Amino acid sequence: MKPVAIFRHAGSEGPGYFATYLDEQGIPWQLFKRDEGDLTALNAQDWSGLAFMGGPMSVNDDLPWIAPTLDLIRQAVAENIPVLGHCLGGQLMAKALGGAITRNPVKEIGWGEVSIGSAPQAGNWFGDLTCFTAFHWHGETFSIPPGATNILSSQHCPNQAFTIGNSLAMQCHIEMTDEMIREWCEIGAGEIQAAIDSPGVQSSEDIQRRIQANLGNMQIVARGVYARWVRGLGA
Repeated sequence: MKPVAIFRHAGSEGPGYFATYLDEQGIPWQLFKRDEGDLTALNAQDWSGLAFMGGPMSVNDDLPWIAPTLDLIRQAVAENIPVLGHCLGGQLMAKALGGAITRNPVKEIGWGEVSIGSAPQAGNWFGDLTCFTAFHWHGETFSIPPGATNILSSQHCPNQAFTIGNSLAMQCHIEMTDEMIREWCEIGAGEIQAAIDSPGVQSSEDIQRRIQANLGNMQIVARGVYARWVRGLGA
């Protein structure tokens, strides 16, 4: 099998539990560190799938890797090569496919319930689930691009995920590990404190206190989503 190409945009926002799942399934993958200046030009046909992780920047920023990334996503979707986006990665997918990236009405930082839509495509990805608790850390949001279907929503962000073909873009983070959550709370302490009055933001202490109750269940959901995604990978 051709490897999965994974794109990291910040040192603290690696593939996390997604990489754990791929390793458990014996699926090869290669990490491209955009945050360290890796601007390697890729052809989507050389990979079984493409996965894009999060990052603190905006898709609307003038960064040298954004335009080629959008082109790569468009190529992959056109050629039925599965694409997977987490937060910033989902926003990259949305912009590449004709959606818009704008400021969300409120920041979402911490744990929050997402509701699974009634469209048949939602069941394809989440089975019989109607909701689950996901992890969030974003201030912007995407619109649903033409031809895609919205399959997740939350109280503060109506567009939490969309699917198109065998590709999935998420605003929320299902790839989190215990270590990643604690690191983000440390790195992002100032951002949390500046937005603590927002109804979608939890304190660092509250976020970490809820890890034990929420992380295991979210990883069960993540396994199901990733299992669905890897079914689309080519040989």
